[in-house]
Amino acid sequence: MSTTPLPTASNTPAVRNVRAYFAAPQLNNSTTPPTLTPILFDAALNGSFPLDTPPAPWLSLGYISGFSRRSLSKQMALQTGQPATTLIQLRESFDCELSLRFLSWTKLTLALACGTQHINLLGGAPAAGGQPSGGGETAAAPILAGSTASMLQMNAGDVANLAAGQHIVVDLDYAGQTGYVGSPIVGSYIRNSFTDANYLRRLSFNLARISGIQGNNVYLSAPLPYGVPATGMNLKTVSGYLDREGGVFLREWSALFVMEGEQGDRILYHYPRLQSTHTAAESSEPLDTGIEAVSLAASFRALPITDPLDGETVLCYRSYLPAASY
Repeated sequence: MSTTPLPTASNTPAVRNVRAYFAAPQLNNSTTPPTLTPILFDAALNGSFPLDTPPAPWLSLGYISGFSRRSLSKQMALQTGQPATTLIQLRESFDCELSLRFLSWTKLTLALACGTQHINLLGGAPAAGGQPSGGGETAAAPILAGSTASMLQMNAGDVANLAAGQHIVVDLDYAGQTGYVGSPIVGSYIRNSFTDANYLRRLSFNLARISGIQGNNVYLSAPLPYGVPATGMNLKTVSGYLDREGGVFLREWSALFVMEGEQGDRILYHYPRLQSTHTAAESSEPLDTGIEAVSLAASFRALPITDPLDGETVLCYRSYLPAASY
């Protein structure tokens, strides 16, 4: 007779919050056409990571609310005989969706919630008559050799146009290329080339805030996400962010959601491929002060991968890590 104890209420996970982590799929140029390779998470290797310092390339988006997931996969019964009797069940389709609310408005959460291109509103002279997706048609300021991820060396004339507290973006010029553009985070898919040298900077996630200026050195409050600026990268100021209702480009992400149990256990949900099921939306929640808190509403559909373990089609991996005392 087995002596394994039956589960009791003592090892039922009890969680307060859900934390979200996202990563951008990597562009694979070795295929024709190029493809996006999802970021995979090994729960056996990294499942117990410190929640404030996720393993690279995962980025923390902090706590979320309203996390809900729903399986839409269907099974069908194969029937035979007279009268018909179910002989076996088969998978008819694979599908699942999840929804959540981001509690903070940042470049990354806004891009995740809108589901398509997410645009930096660039500073500089506007286009004649204005432009709904932002102007900033003037040339960007070059980044000089000797710059680091936290300090940018620039020409004196360009530094004179900058000030502490401004937000900036640093990236390459757009040179008319088609296909997936933006690296390491893909920003869009271009079918027909056009003329806008600032287009990659409009889509870039390589953003920072100026903390101070000394001479020709521009110091940043945090290192640029892409690291030391590559040769040819230029700078534009950013006044805000914009997303659009419409467009045909559907952005893809890899996602990880973690529920930390009060007893030290942990539940992890890993979605290798997610795409938004709607464009930008928000929800309001009344506060005691008579004002409303506006959070970003997001919903996603999981896309499949083929598990290298056994070739199975998989949408989501759920892992449970028991507390050390069990």
